[in-house]
Amino acid sequence: MDNLEKKILQLKWLQHTQIEYYCSLQKSSGKLWAKQIQEKLNKHNLPEIDNIVTQTEIKNVIKEQAMAQTTIEEIDASPVSTARKLADEVKTLAELKETLQQFTGCSLKKFATNTVIAEGVSSAKILFIGEAPGANEDKYGIPFCGESGKLLDNMLASIGISRKSNAYITNTVFWRPPGNRRPTQEEIDICRPFVEKHIALINPKLIVMVGSTAATSLLGNHDGISKIRKNNYLYNNRYLTKPIKTTAIFHPAYLLRQPMQKKTTWYDLLGIQKLLT
Repeated sequence: MDNLEKKILQLKWLQHTQIEYYCSLQKSSGKLWAKQIQEKLNKHNLPEIDNIVTQTEIKNVIKEQAMAQTTIEEIDASPVSTARKLADEVKTLAELKETLQQFTGCSLKKFATNTVIAEGVSSAKILFIGEAPGANEDKYGIPFCGESGKLLDNMLASIGISRKSNAYITNTVFWRPPGNRRPTQEEIDICRPFVEKHIALINPKLIVMVGSTAATSLLGNHDGISKIRKNNYLYNNRYLTKPIKTTAIFHPAYLLRQPMQKKTTWYDLLGIQKLLT
C-alpha cells in the first residue's frame, strides 16, 4: 500500500471515529487517551486499519491536540486578553486606578517612573484623550504638563474649559515610551481595554482626540490628524450604552513645532464649543 492510500484510509478512519473531536473533549492524561483511542479502534473492529494507525500515530494525534490546547491557553494569557479581563471587572475609577497601578502586562511600565492615568473632573462633559506621557508627565504623574500642557490649558481656557473645573484629561497609553517615541500598536492594543472602560466610567458628552495616535486608537482611522480633525464622529465601545460625539485637534506638541497651525486649531476649538452646547 502506497503513502497516498494510507493517508486516504487514515482520513476515512478519523472521519468515521471522530477521533479529533473525541480527543478535544478529553481532559485525561496522554496515556489514558491512548488507551481510550485503542478501545475505540477495537470497538469499530477495523482490522485493515491496525497496520496503518500505529501507537506512534496515536501519540502524534494526542501531541497535536495538546499543542493546539497550549496555543489556546497562550492566547488566553496574552497581555491584551489579560487587560481585557481586568477591564471587564473594573466598576469604578478608583478600581481602574488600582488595576493600572498593579498591571504588569505592558513593557512600557518597566521603564516608567509613574503610571499616568488622568487629571480633571470625573463628572466633566468633555474628555480629552492624548497620546502618551512624556518626560514631564512621567516625572509628575500628570497628563499634559510641561510646555505642551501649558499650551493645551491656554487653548482650552480660550473657550471656557479647564481641567480644574469642567474637563477630564487622559492618554492612549499610561506609561512613557522610552525616548518619548510614539507608542507601538502592541502597546496601544494592550492599553485599549482600560481606555475603553475609562471612557465608559467618565461617560462624557464629547470626546476630543488630541493628536493622531489617539484618533487612530479610538477610530481605527489612519488618515492622519490633518484630515481626521475636519470631521465629527460617533465613538462606541462594548462598555458604553450609546455612542459619544467625538472630534479631534492637533496635539499641542505639534503646535509648538508648527505655530502657523494655531489659527486652524482656534477654529477647531470653536467647533468644540459648539458641540458642547
